[in-house]
Amino acid sequence: MTSIPPHIPTNSLKAWCIAARPKTLSGAAVPVMIGLAHAYADTIGTSNFQVLPALLCLLFAFVMQINANFINDFFDFKNGIDNTSQRLGPRRACAQHWITLHAMKHAIAAATCLACILGLPLIFYGGMFMLLIGALCVVFCFLYTTHLSGKGLGDLLVLVFFGIVPVCATYYIQCHEITWQVFLSSIACGMVIDTLLVVNNYRDRFTDLQHQKITLVIRIGEKPARLLYLFLGIAACTLGIIHCFCGQCLAFTLPLLYLLLHLFSYLHILRINRGKPLNKCLGQTARNMFIYGLLVSIGLLL
Repeated sequence: MTSIPPHIPTNSLKAWCIAARPKTLSGAAVPVMIGLAHAYADTIGTSNFQVLPALLCLLFAFVMQINANFINDFFDFKNGIDNTSQRLGPRRACAQHWITLHAMKHAIAAATCLACILGLPLIFYGGMFMLLIGALCVVFCFLYTTHLSGKGLGDLLVLVFFGIVPVCATYYIQCHEITWQVFLSSIACGMVIDTLLVVNNYRDRFTDLQHQKITLVIRIGEKPARLLYLFLGIAACTLGIIHCFCGQCLAFTLPLLYLLLHLFSYLHILRINRGKPLNKCLGQTARNMFIYGLLVSIGLLL
């Protein structure tokens, strides 16, 4: 028996808040937060750390995440993925007709323009290379939903655009270099954030297969997908040992608290295995992800 969707006025503020998916903004904040913590730790005692570009990096990440959510909402509805009674995840705005396709098109255009406006001043701080980074972010924001996520490449994009690119670019804007410590830290960050995509695709593996959306979870199978979820968290914390070689051991030891939470979430996935109850594991993973970013940042700053 399916639940009756709530009545939400079309194109209302509440509808747009749902479409923006504010809970996903932690995924945008964590890599920028880690990059800024690295930069601040490496510029202590100098006047090199700048607040304005730090704020612009964070705002750019937020707007791009919201834009990605709008694009996902729009194209998944057009492709018939969201408008089904078998959907296990949260209801989507276009599929429920809370937002019209016409309005969503304009919102995607506006969010893309706003992201470009926020990102352009970063050229002044990071050079013309930031223009290329921004352009790639915009292009792959569209390609993720329209082409790549259905071909098992979503996890690779998360590693790159929620790990390597935002952490390294944020650090580079402040310090004008990228250290091997920051690079490895960015990979660890991408791994942690990818756990969210893995559990999301694990929940949707049956409906995705019906719509011929071949995610990595479908490609490798159920048991390897569960092990991948476990491995990503362990590998991210293991990579954190690099901080010990730089005299920042707290940045390694504090995230071990995240690993404990990650293990509990993994056991919940094993126990639940399928269906809507996996949304609880999705929420736990999002919480764990933010805690990881917070603990790494605190460890670096201390």
